[in-house]
Amino acid sequence: MTNNFLSYLGGFSSLRTLCLQGNNLQGTLHLQDFYNLKKLDLSQNRIESLQSSYGSGRHLKLISLEEIDLSSNLFNNNIFAELSGFLNLKSLNIRWNQLNGSIDVKEFCGWSNLESLDLSENEVNQFMTYEETRCLQKLKVLYLDAVSTDGNTSLVSLLEAFPSVKTLFLRDNCFLNKTMVNTQLHVLRNVENLIMDYTPLHINFLESIGILTSLKALSLFNCGLTGTLPAHGGLCFLNHLEELNLKGNDLAGAIASCLVNLTFLRYLDISNNHFTGIIASTPLTNLTMLQFLSFSKNQFQVPVSFRSFANHSNLKALLANENKLVAEPPGFQTWLPKFQLKIFSLLNCTTEEHGKLQLPNFLYFQHDLRYVDLSYCNFGEIRFPHWLLQNNTRLQELYMIDSSIAGPLTLSPHPNLKLSVLDISNNRIQHEIPRNFCSLFPYVEFLIMSKNAFKTTIPLCFSRMQRLERLDLSHNNLFGGIPEELATSISLLRIRLSNNSLSGKIIPAIYHLIGSLEALYLDGNKFEGDISDVSTISSKSLQVLDLSNNRFSGKLPRWLWNHTDLWVLDLSKNRFEGLVPMELCNLVSLEFLDLSLNHLSGIIPSCSNLQMMKHVHLANNRLSGTLSKALCKSSSLVTLDFSENNLTGRIPGWISTLPALSVLLLKANQFHGEFPLHLCRLQSLSILDLSQNKLSGHVPSCLSNLTFKPKSEKSHINSANYGFGSLDHVLVDMGLTIYNLTKDYMGSVFPLRKYDHFTFAEEKIEFSTKGETYTYKGNILDLLSAIDLSCNQLTGIIPPGLGNLSEIRGLNLSHNNLTGPIPSTFSKLKQIESLDLSYNHLNGRIPPQLTEMNALEVFNVTHNNLSGPLPDRKAQFGTFDESSYEGNPLLCGLPLNNSCNHGDSRGTSSALASKEEHGLIGMGDFYISFAVSYAIMFLTTIIVLYINSYWRQACYSFIKDGSITCYFFVVDSLYRLPCCRRNI
Repeated sequence: MTNNFLSYLGGFSSLRTLCLQGNNLQGTLHLQDFYNLKKLDLSQNRIESLQSSYGSGRHLKLISLEEIDLSSNLFNNNIFAELSGFLNLKSLNIRWNQLNGSIDVKEFCGWSNLESLDLSENEVNQFMTYEETRCLQKLKVLYLDAVSTDGNTSLVSLLEAFPSVKTLFLRDNCFLNKTMVNTQLHVLRNVENLIMDYTPLHINFLESIGILTSLKALSLFNCGLTGTLPAHGGLCFLNHLEELNLKGNDLAGAIASCLVNLTFLRYLDISNNHFTGIIASTPLTNLTMLQFLSFSKNQFQVPVSFRSFANHSNLKALLANENKLVAEPPGFQTWLPKFQLKIFSLLNCTTEEHGKLQLPNFLYFQHDLRYVDLSYCNFGEIRFPHWLLQNNTRLQELYMIDSSIAGPLTLSPHPNLKLSVLDISNNRIQHEIPRNFCSLFPYVEFLIMSKNAFKTTIPLCFSRMQRLERLDLSHNNLFGGIPEELATSISLLRIRLSNNSLSGKIIPAIYHLIGSLEALYLDGNKFEGDISDVSTISSKSLQVLDLSNNRFSGKLPRWLWNHTDLWVLDLSKNRFEGLVPMELCNLVSLEFLDLSLNHLSGIIPSCSNLQMMKHVHLANNRLSGTLSKALCKSSSLVTLDFSENNLTGRIPGWISTLPALSVLLLKANQFHGEFPLHLCRLQSLSILDLSQNKLSGHVPSCLSNLTFKPKSEKSHINSANYGFGSLDHVLVDMGLTIYNLTKDYMGSVFPLRKYDHFTFAEEKIEFSTKGETYTYKGNILDLLSAIDLSCNQLTGIIPPGLGNLSEIRGLNLSHNNLTGPIPSTFSKLKQIESLDLSYNHLNGRIPPQLTEMNALEVFNVTHNNLSGPLPDRKAQFGTFDESSYEGNPLLCGLPLNNSCNHGDSRGTSSALASKEEHGLIGMGDFYISFAVSYAIMFLTTIIVLYINSYWRQACYSFIKDGSITCYFFVVDSLYRLPCCRRNI
């Protein structure tokens, strides 16, 4: 929309609300005189100033305007003068603009009715005020989030101009003094609701805050507070305090007993700290006005009965996640709670003995629960608590993930019409899904029953559940096929049926399913048949399709290439054959592609428009030809796996232009030529496998310029957070101020919306190391960094610079023609776990410094020309046997049977070590030294005979007598031969 659009609104004189949010309006905006306009929204544009459409010298006359939103624009300090005529203004939002420096409060004096002012996300450091100035007397709510981020602004300079404010937001700031003594805090004396989340504070702040006796709500979420709560004064003097949020700090020790003075406290969140102690001995048991209590993620000891809160008749929400539960003493009797909870969470609980737990007995007496989470607690093979659903007919969300539920799924005969989320995954529930399941829970939206032992067919009634959006039955023992009725569901968006025993053909069910779904997972089953001839399926919603690990055959389905919104396509581990079509390039949104372990042939199509692509797997096929420019413009590419095909030619240079490439797997192809130096430009590289090719030349020293550091991007695939229901109204009904003020700001309070981090695909690779081939995924894949150049035709020495790859965990240079010594710099490879240099022509001694490689698990130097004593048997080298060294006959020392000296082994070791230190004489050097010595002796003899005549005469006589003797010896020997006698 252009700015001229506003000229067409001049006839709308009765207009009361005008919203122009996010319309790319720019520069100066000329406004009409809308005399009746009460609300104006110009946020998220690029507006720099406001002027009247009747001339630049005329003030804007929006005399009835009460609320204006100018956030996320480009206004500077002049905006206050431009708004001076808005006399009835009650709310002004100018967050995230270009205000800066000092602002004179006199600019605000025309807004005598202003009640709410938001100046957040600007670079304001002072509001100048004067004693005679009395402006903004009605201002009650002030937002100053992230206005002081450099640590050079004091609290006083910002706030002394606003004495009437009751609700103050100071989130995400960094003030000059984190301690904030009384002389500074006096400017907050009238504040009732103080929100300072994400603002770094010193623990002394809690000691000084006692002077703010007007406070009713205080939120200090994630403020970096450390130490213990003050035992006297400070926080404990806030006798009118009703709500306190200390979540996400580093507070430790016992809870101060003086908190018992906060008798009006209704909301308390001390979660995500390091508090300790027995919960029954804390002042929490005496705060009986509490409606919301969260002490999750601490180190409390909590009685499993929760009897400590027996007198909390007002309690509605109780969160006790990730603490240590303790059993009650023998003879403990069941108690009747005075409260009726709406929210209860006991996520990830533990015991001192790591034993089995019991469900808290008080749950049997609850009848108003809306949200229950008992996940990741070992309740000792309990039966599914159907009574919980029967007693709480308004229960909306139930989570019992990995809660040791076993046996059949027994349900109450009474329907629950409110249940929207049921997650009972990762248990040991057996047998069938009850036939009346759908009628008991007709309005479930998210049904997750994965990782159990259900043995049944897919119930047909799932298709009649009107609100079912996500169905996850993966990792069970389901059999049969996909019922066609399931495709008639009008609400299903995501179906996961992975890793079952489903079989048969998926046509025509898939034809209807794909037309309406966002994600379909059928991987790990026994489906079969040719799906290439299905009629063209039109869908703009399909984002994920996983048909991997089945028995599909024929050509790749043509209908796939119409789904241009696909993010994930996994057809691996099937029997597809034929070419990879050029239509693959139509999938411009594709991020993950896996066609590996099929029978595909031909060349890889060159797609220059797959710029979103991150992970490509085409391994274990019959692809041929060169790589040409297959994915040359995929700048987001992280993984490229073309292993075990018939690809030929040189490794192309365009690969080095991929800035994010972290995993390059070209193993077992027919690439030739010298090692491509351009790969040294891949600064993000962490896994390189070029083994089993025909590469020649030297191992380039430039590899040492790469870091090969672990990369988290290797296993990361975009996921979506799907909100399960929404219980916001539960807290809203409690009338909690902190929740209402901060629920939309970075999760400052407990989020009642539980999220499923729905991963579209799991990135995993195969890599050979330690003599085996492993599959890496998740965090293990992130940590892996390795090089495999084995089974090529590489020559020359091993570059010593490879010792600088300190993060590498695996290095394989075996089965090449490498020569020279093993670099002693390898001792710097502190993370390396596998080093294979076998089947080369390496010589010299194994460097004794290698014993410093403390992480080394596999060491292989077999079949080389190594010599001398082995490194000392210490650290990891004490675990290697003779199989690590065989094929090197000149090596000696333990664990080999070949002793370095059959006599004095110590003397031999010293001699050999000395010889190694001074170097061994090569044959070429020996011949040269022999020739020089012979020449010197010959010349010396000639010179001596020339000088001394007596020795010269004696020498000549000796030579003459020797010649005569030799002559007669030869003649006599010849005469004795038969052939010579006959001739004579």
